[in-house]
Amino acid sequence: MTAVSRARTRRLLFATLAAAAAVAVGPAQAGEIYLQAGLPGVGLGYAQPLSSWLGVRGDFVTLGTRDRNTTEEGIAYQGKIKTNRGGLYADLFPFAGGFRFTLGATSNDYKLNLDASGTGSTINVGGTNYTLGPGDGLGVEVKFPSTTPYVGFGWGHQAESGLRFSFDLGASIGKAKVTVTPRGQLAQPAAQADVDRETAELRDGVGKVKGIPQLSFAIGYSF
Repeated sequence: MTAVSRARTRRLLFATLAAAAAVAVGPAQAGEIYLQAGLPGVGLGYAQPLSSWLGVRGDFVTLGTRDRNTTEEGIAYQGKIKTNRGGLYADLFPFAGGFRFTLGATSNDYKLNLDASGTGSTINVGGTNYTLGPGDGLGVEVKFPSTTPYVGFGWGHQAESGLRFSFDLGASIGKAKVTVTPRGQLAQPAAQADVDRETAELRDGVGKVKGIPQLSFAIGYSF
């Protein structure tokens, strides 16, 4: 997706949310504050029903920043993963009940940083073994797009008062970008072909991620 098309997608998504709020009719409804947990994390949100068939929501969910060691394409990496997401949504209740379809946009801070290094260790890069010295290493960044559309369905957040329960199943849709940064001997011209092969293998693996799924449950209170 080009930068122009991404910008158009963002404008369309936010315009859809604004238009939904503008066309909603009916008396004011009680808002709901809710706590949610599951994929992609735990967080806090606010839902505002606008009518029996339409509502808008916003939330923020996170799993924070965690260290994670993993093996990708035969190389052992030390890693750090960051997972934060904010979202704006329009909930459509086609049967004026609890079931709904959800459309929206998410602002994402999903990033995985991996590093293979260590003097004296041997790693296989693109089919060639390299014994690492001081200053040698291979860094990998896997980053999800900062703004993506969201589609899903679920139950709850309708125009009712008191204690509320809800769930969501959906996904923020976008393709992960993989960047590989060699250091030391791996950054020399003689190793370039091996680094290119390793990069292609990583993009065929973790780089195929095309969405962040959501499967979460929430408890809230309408007042």
